[in-house]
Amino acid sequence: MDSAASALTGTAAGPVVALLTDLVAAASWLGAHWYLLVVAAAATATVWEMVVRRLAARASSQRMALELVTGRHFEPGTEEIFRHGLQLVRASAAVPWWVPRRAQAVQIRLRADGSAPLRYRIEGPARGERLLSINPFGPDVTVTPTGPITDAPRKHTVRAEFVLRGRPQAPLREVPLEPDPLQPLVDAVTDLRAELGDVAEIRLDIQRAPRWAVRLRRQQLLAAAHQGARAEAQRSARWLRHGSDSVLAHLHEQLTEKASAGAGSSRRLFVAPAPRRVDRAQALGKLAEDDQLLRVQVLVVCRSDKEGRAQARLAQVHAALDVFGEASRWAMRGWRVGPWRVGADHWLHRSGFERRWRLSHCQPSRTSWVRMEELTGLLKPPTMHCRLPLLAADLPSFAFGDPGLLLQGSYRSPDGRERLVATYAEETFFEVGVGKAGGGKTERALAQAIGWAHAGGGLMFVDPHRDSWPRAMPFLAHASLMDRIMLVDLNGLGPAPKLSSWNPIGMQHGQMPHEVVEAITDAYASALGWDDATAPRAITILTAALAVLVAVNVAACRAGQPEDQATLFHVRALVTDPAFRSKALAVAEDGIDEETLSWWRVTFPTLPPDACAVVLNPIVRLSANPVTRAFLGQPVGVYDIRAAMDSQTIVWVCPGGSGPTDRLLTALLARDLLRAVRSRRDLPESQRVPFRPYFDELITLTGSAPETIAAMFEDFRKYKVHVHGMTQLLARLPAPVRLSLLQNASTLATTAGSMSAIEPVTAEWGGNPSSERVAATERFCHYMSVTVRGRRVGPVKVRGPHLNTVFATQARPQQVPALERAATAQAGARPLMELTEQAAGQLGRVTAFLTQHAPAPVTLSKGYE
Repeated sequence: MDSAASALTGTAAGPVVALLTDLVAAASWLGAHWYLLVVAAAATATVWEMVVRRLAARASSQRMALELVTGRHFEPGTEEIFRHGLQLVRASAAVPWWVPRRAQAVQIRLRADGSAPLRYRIEGPARGERLLSINPFGPDVTVTPTGPITDAPRKHTVRAEFVLRGRPQAPLREVPLEPDPLQPLVDAVTDLRAELGDVAEIRLDIQRAPRWAVRLRRQQLLAAAHQGARAEAQRSARWLRHGSDSVLAHLHEQLTEKASAGAGSSRRLFVAPAPRRVDRAQALGKLAEDDQLLRVQVLVVCRSDKEGRAQARLAQVHAALDVFGEASRWAMRGWRVGPWRVGADHWLHRSGFERRWRLSHCQPSRTSWVRMEELTGLLKPPTMHCRLPLLAADLPSFAFGDPGLLLQGSYRSPDGRERLVATYAEETFFEVGVGKAGGGKTERALAQAIGWAHAGGGLMFVDPHRDSWPRAMPFLAHASLMDRIMLVDLNGLGPAPKLSSWNPIGMQHGQMPHEVVEAITDAYASALGWDDATAPRAITILTAALAVLVAVNVAACRAGQPEDQATLFHVRALVTDPAFRSKALAVAEDGIDEETLSWWRVTFPTLPPDACAVVLNPIVRLSANPVTRAFLGQPVGVYDIRAAMDSQTIVWVCPGGSGPTDRLLTALLARDLLRAVRSRRDLPESQRVPFRPYFDELITLTGSAPETIAAMFEDFRKYKVHVHGMTQLLARLPAPVRLSLLQNASTLATTAGSMSAIEPVTAEWGGNPSSERVAATERFCHYMSVTVRGRRVGPVKVRGPHLNTVFATQARPQQVPALERAATAQAGARPLMELTEQAAGQLGRVTAFLTQHAPAPVTLSKGYE
């Protein structure tokens, strides 16, 4: 039996021994030829890396991009941001099975290149487009598909990768949503200058954390926690042991214990403390749960054509990321050796950085683990709580002589630089300036009008107080402008005043007769408060009288005798002189309709003697004023606002005052402007030359023609006539004018003033800025909202332009007398006495014309003396 057992044992042990021998031999051979093993491993790793890179590059070529543009009132809640983050994480995994992990990421790109304060883009796999296109933020965010961004080469480029430093299980600081967490990043790029080639971009790559890596990381953290607990227990034991051997402990033992012979040693029994129990949740921190655990990669590139600016920008971005730091913080990856830094910009790491940047590969460090709530401030575009600087792309800079720009003021950027800002003329339809007296609203309008005039534009500046004309003359006294400027001054100043002339019913320019009649009647009704309920007969009498006189003037122009045209003052002769009336009806018979002619023959004779007094009284007041009589009493007036529009003339109109007579004259001028603008419908839209009326002191102007001014702010845009109005108080404007102003204003501006005066304007801005802040604004500063490329910009604070500063090089004070002479000559101004004499004799010339051209007398049944 023993021999048989030995045989079996030997038989079984032979192969085992042989196998062990072979293994030992192979190990010895590998030990002797270890370099072959290293070469094989390196070759395998290289081939594997090449395959992974090729697959990742192929996946990166199939990506899509979206740009998120926020509205003025964008204010997301934490839940909305969290849902958006979930969509991003889900979209990062929307890739084919063969895609390497480094290509399984969604990228958030925060870019500042001068086109916007901070562009917010999202890029991800093409298969995740439907997920990424879902907008959880509502209508305040516009999601637009966009293409790749290509940058021209810059002279200087710096790169950096930011990783998490500190305790790996500690979260980043919880940053509140108000103020916006992106504010430090916006401030870091606020002084970016596109003209110097400045570009700054931050890329945040997000991908779901792999479970095996999470488990491994937890084991490491728990092992480190247990090791720390054991080390702490050992330190405590050493401290206790040291304390038990102290003199005080020995004396205490001697005093408290009974001494006995042969009791042995006096040393107490020492028990080492046990390590404390490790709290798993405390040890793992933010890594304790799998849900919403992410790996992130933060890459930053700053470029510039000027040396030093890119490095300074990177330092600003680094400082901006400190806002998220606490026990864990964002730090620049790499190490420093003396004055040198070995980081992403070093040649050792630059190629790998550029590959990740170009292909959007996510290869974060092993410490860059975050939970989604830590990224709340970066998972959304800038909100309403973010103060965004105004770049040249948001509000263009003013360039003198550019007809496409309108000067608005001087904007001071957060870095202290000031620039003159403007709006685009083609989309600045209507403008409203509000503010207290002396706040600078008229100065700003003058600067804008002067800049527009030098750019070749036509305008009309209506100033009831005439203060604007002397202020503007030194800056308009250029030879290139003098033949385009017309001054219509109705103040009658000086010992020998000169006036222009205007015949509201003159027909030498080919106006439509019914439009002229309607314009003057509406002006009277507006200034005098007439309507069909309170003064129907007055409106009818005036309309019929103007129809006859306009027809007479048409006949005079047709006969080649425009100097024999009737004026408004001949309404009195028409209704009170039967002989004049019969001749006028005879000449006008072919120019008026049968109903009007029948009214004169049948209805008018039946009116009571005092029926015409309400019509004649305002005309008598106009005639009693020598200035208005001279201005309106000429048969052929020089003032023609339609011709001024089409020829880009600069018209300065200074009404004489604000009394009843002046209000009627202002109403006539305003209604004629409305008629002239509407008459531009006979021109193709491409041939309508832009024209800009400026109305200073809207309270005075609208007191005489509220409905007319309101109609201007409603209708003029389609005829390329854009109105600018200034007023001290919106509340004092008639309701139709106020509503039209606020509804259609492309630019709304206000200076400091009382709270009650400012609140209607700040209410249009949603109370931001508040009326308290605007009321405390320093003098000559304006808060304004403007329209640029179809969207509202602001409210933004600007300093009003001062003529002596903005146009200092354009001042020609020595040419002011020449300008005044040219402006009055262009307006056909003549001495007041000469115009008065011609107005007084005009009735005789009209009567002579009627006598000459009347075919036969017309006998009426009743006349009025």
